[in-house]
Amino acid sequence: MTIGIDGNEANTKERVGIGQYAYQLLSHLNDLERRRINKPTNRYIVYLKNAPSPDLPKISDFWRYKVFGPSKLWTQIALPLELYLSRDKIDVFFSPSHYVPRFSPLPHVMSIMDVSFLFFPELFRKKDLYQLKEWTAYSVKKAVSILTISHFSRNSIIDAYKVSPDRVVVTYPGYDKKSFRKDRLKTKDQDLIKRLGIRGRYILFVGTIQPRKNITKLLDAFETIQKEHDISLVLVGKKGWLTEPIFEKIGRSPLKNRIIWLNYVSNSILSVLYRGAQCFVLPSLYEGFGIPAIEAMACGCPVVVSKTTSLPEIVGNAGVLVDPLQSESIAEGLSKVMAERNFRDIMIRRGLEEVKRFDWGQCAKQTLKVLENVHI
Repeated sequence: MTIGIDGNEANTKERVGIGQYAYQLLSHLNDLERRRINKPTNRYIVYLKNAPSPDLPKISDFWRYKVFGPSKLWTQIALPLELYLSRDKIDVFFSPSHYVPRFSPLPHVMSIMDVSFLFFPELFRKKDLYQLKEWTAYSVKKAVSILTISHFSRNSIIDAYKVSPDRVVVTYPGYDKKSFRKDRLKTKDQDLIKRLGIRGRYILFVGTIQPRKNITKLLDAFETIQKEHDISLVLVGKKGWLTEPIFEKIGRSPLKNRIIWLNYVSNSILSVLYRGAQCFVLPSLYEGFGIPAIEAMACGCPVVVSKTTSLPEIVGNAGVLVDPLQSESIAEGLSKVMAERNFRDIMIRRGLEEVKRFDWGQCAKQTLKVLENVHI
């Protein structure tokens, strides 16, 4: 079978969210084929706007790349033309994003991380909102099968687009097990934390800086708990969209000197930050999954997350669940983890058990099974 893949989401430097998902899937699909006892049975052609990043899978007998433009209208025009004119005889085309190519002659499988844009349209820029709504609706109609990353997202997709349940398949993501694991902080790790400007105990948030992450309510909760706990708040994540109100609120905070924004950091640094934190917090208004939560649990960091959308499903009994609309609830959750040592230890042990459910290799196997079923 010959499988075509839109590899652009994976072909970036600072991968988060869908970029991380796409990269890990490509890497593990490649691993699955390499490890077959007999010779590989599938061929992969990965379509790109730009030359492949050095850390993407290497070219082999069963894996190659096609790079072409123009990049501006790539999904709408360049890719469909390539698929129509190609002699590669693609059997199924996989888009690890909301968008399948327009007017393509092939059967398609797509991935949808979440449909937050349908429930919180005010949290998106108008141009992004239009594209998400219009393209996702088209792609859902076009796709033979739809992959998604939680049962919460699956139910949301089925309800929103009135699609047959058997077309929507849950494939849980995994996490980088080499980077994120429980280990004691070494002297060099403690020195790294200090070089990042962090002094003393801290609470850690990881995610793109954008309205859906509910950082403004987190800032309110942080100011509340500071009355009882001498602690800092560390925000890790690159700027997304509509960030001005968030950074303005940080600038006005009486605790602005205790709020540290680190932008994007590598996994090696992030692992140290998880292991050194008092707790991890993700008070999002909407999450399709929440990979940082399982990274934190894998590092032995207790998690405080929203009691809404996918997060209760993902953290199970290993997380403190809070109301994201109430800063008091977020503050209470944070205080509980920091004040009660025995409770904190229980949450850590539970978290280390919970993360065993999540594995990129398993995600790739389930994805390949869906792709192969389309070809049957």
